[in-house]
Amino acid sequence: MAEKQSQFSLVPKIVNGGIAGIIGVTCVFPLDLVKTRLQNQQIGPNGERMYSSMLDAFKKTYKAEGFLGMYRGSAVNILLITPEKAIKLAANDFFRYHLQTKERTLPMFRQMLAGGLAGLCQIVVTTPMELLKIQMQDAGRVAAQALLVNKTVQRTSATELAIGLLKQHGIFGLYKGTGATMLRDVSFSVIYFPLFANLNDLGPRKSDGSGEAVFWCSFLSGCVAGSLAALAVNPFDVIKTRLQALTKAEGERSYTGIGNAFVNILRYEGPTAFFKGGACRMIVIAPLFGIAQTVYYLGVAEKLLGYKRG
Repeated sequence: MAEKQSQFSLVPKIVNGGIAGIIGVTCVFPLDLVKTRLQNQQIGPNGERMYSSMLDAFKKTYKAEGFLGMYRGSAVNILLITPEKAIKLAANDFFRYHLQTKERTLPMFRQMLAGGLAGLCQIVVTTPMELLKIQMQDAGRVAAQALLVNKTVQRTSATELAIGLLKQHGIFGLYKGTGATMLRDVSFSVIYFPLFANLNDLGPRKSDGSGEAVFWCSFLSGCVAGSLAALAVNPFDVIKTRLQALTKAEGERSYTGIGNAFVNILRYEGPTAFFKGGACRMIVIAPLFGIAQTVYYLGVAEKLLGYKRG
């Protein structure tokens, strides 16, 4: 009976994940775009670079491409963030339920295992979403670099890009960088979910007897856990972003895999390169997961669908 209740409650949890993803992405997408451009830019032989900081990247992007330019690639992200967030949050809840001990407790190792399995489940959606999003986000930077050497880069849409990849490589064309995506998302979830659960348990409970955390506690727990996990896995995110950038600016290096990317980034740009966009990613992830956990724990979908919370 308990298992049936778990399966029954899965529907609103999936809807909650989708709602949270759409709200979160709409709020933080410009910062995510800046993060992608900072991570993809490579330092020239004389130390030259297009962007000197997060603020500099934001200013130059806004000046060159305007407000709508800051949301380039957001359509594919908003379209796919619903299943991505839904899978991540619902899978974590599912695995936490089934990994409980006979005493209905969840030791730290099992919490980490549940998070890692949730991260593994989401890459089926995350990899193509990230691949298409990165091309759209980085297009302005690549085009600006091309103009400096009197070249032009043809603009394309996410739909055209997806069709082109499918024609050339089949469905696997949309899964370039799967290994790096898995490395980032599994390690992120291993850190994030147990950290969130433990922080959330420290706060005050609602007065309705449900035993759930109050609004601000879930929000802050999501923000703190998300930002710390994001910083911890930023090196994997840099490698993933570089591997998934299909179009490079003039003179930029290409990579053959995770190991090759790690060695070459370290050799030519130093260890600090692995934390490019780190502060930006923390600022992006904190509200993204704060909003996600708040929507999830408030039970927005349960109220909309008329489900009784279990």
